Amino acid sequence: MVLVIMQADVTARNAIEDDMRTALAQGHFTLHYQPQVREDGHGHGQVIGAEALLRWDHPQRGMILPGKFISLAEETGLIVPIGDWVLRKACTQLAEWAGHPRTAALTLSVNVSASQFRQPDFVPQVLDIVQRSGIDPSRLKLELTESLLVKDMDEVVRKMAELRARGLALSLDDFGTGYSSLNYLKRLPIDQLKIDQSFVRDLLNDPNDMAIVRTLVSLGQSLNLMLIAEGVETAEQLAWLRENGCPAYQGFLFSKPLPIDLFEKLVATPPTMPVAQGPRPRPAAGKPVVV
Repeated sequence: MVLVIMQADVTARNAIEDDMRTALAQGHFTLHYQPQVREDGHGHGQVIGAEALLRWDHPQRGMILPGKFISLAEETGLIVPIGDWVLRKACTQLAEWAGHPRTAALTLSVNVSASQFRQPDFVPQVLDIVQRSGIDPSRLKLELTESLLVKDMDEVVRKMAELRARGLALSLDDFGTGYSSLNYLKRLPIDQLKIDQSFVRDLLNDPNDMAIVRTLVSLGQSLNLMLIAEGVETAEQLAWLRENGCPAYQGFLFSKPLPIDLFEKLVATPPTMPVAQGPRPRPAAGKPVVV
């Protein structure tokens, strides 16, 4: 029985892998765009950019989220050609936005996997894609995660420095959730620090999360980094983040990831910044936080 189940699992994985190859060849992948917002000073949210998020429009199974296939893409090495496709698609979209005043200043963040970043030709390939698209490279923001920092730190810094020297923006995602230390952060040539949603989710009720987010905001300000909090879902979270110095936000409070037509409609009609109702909960005393 166990052998039969294992064989069925292998068969299913092989089928998904074959489907991913077909998706790349036949254009079944697409991008959705989650708005990144800051306050415009008049009570409205100004959409300053978006994060490009991969979706798989499977002809039989419908829309599939990355959580269902990215781990297998990593295991099989397909994450590299998929990541290349995402970069090309993002640059094509930025080139289109550049021709319209309402969208010309938008940035577009693209997630780069550790496997993709470690490819020997990653930097020249990115630069070639950017050059061919004709975009302003500062509008493309590469989001890198802490998993990059596990090994070959000098090589990681070298590649990042080369990309940044050519005008691309670099964002560190998930900082504080894994391997990194403040020493790593000091060495990395980045432009933006992204506050992970795991800290935002319970910050109103968890004093440790509050302390961590305050520390990250202070750290980002001291290092002259742009700051953005992800996973913002309530007006109360937004109010706390604003009061504590975080200027930009991303999350379901503003919008879920949208197909391109709906995202562009949102840009044309900026959302009103939600206002918290009533007093925010006060967290119980917690343990000291070491960051």
